[in-house]
Amino acid sequence: MNPSDVTLNFGEEDEIDRQKKLKHPVTVFCHVAFRCLAVLMFILCGWFSTSFITNFIFIVILLSMDFWTVKNISGRLLVGLRWWNYVDDDGVSHWVYESRPKSQNKIKVSATEARLFWLSLIICQIIWIIFIFGTIFKLDLKWFMVALVGVIMNGANLYGYIRCKYGSKTKLSSVATGFPRATNLV
Repeated sequence: MNPSDVTLNFGEEDEIDRQKKLKHPVTVFCHVAFRCLAVLMFILCGWFSTSFITNFIFIVILLSMDFWTVKNISGRLLVGLRWWNYVDDDGVSHWVYESRPKSQNKIKVSATEARLFWLSLIICQIIWIIFIFGTIFKLDLKWFMVALVGVIMNGANLYGYIRCKYGSKTKLSSVATGFPRATNLV
């Protein structure tokens, strides 16, 4: 057998993988589900319980699950962005906004997933802002507080990912070398 007769199809798997619309369906589901459930719970909370405290707790838990999922999982997998904070030896807080190098983004990021990621971040922030104004006009300050928590938690993720996308000077691959120094603080 002649070595030139053997064809190895390197990268063919990547081409097949790129053709899939959703590479991370579970991540996309969780990314959209937690935020939609929090919004629906805010709208329909009177159906579930008449207790403000119970509704508040469930909405904040859903918002927290959404915040954690978006910050730690879906941002990295769906759009190749990550933001985080560490405190150095002098007690100074440092915010790090990272993005995957552009050469790696074309291979790893699905356009459909990225579109869903950004649309859900922006639309949910707009919805929570509408809820803020709705509670102000109704003069319902206890629900204003719930809507404010939604604006703050969604807004923190939106701000962090906008900074990653447009203001990041650090690439994910270069941060790996500096990460052990930041973890020595524990």
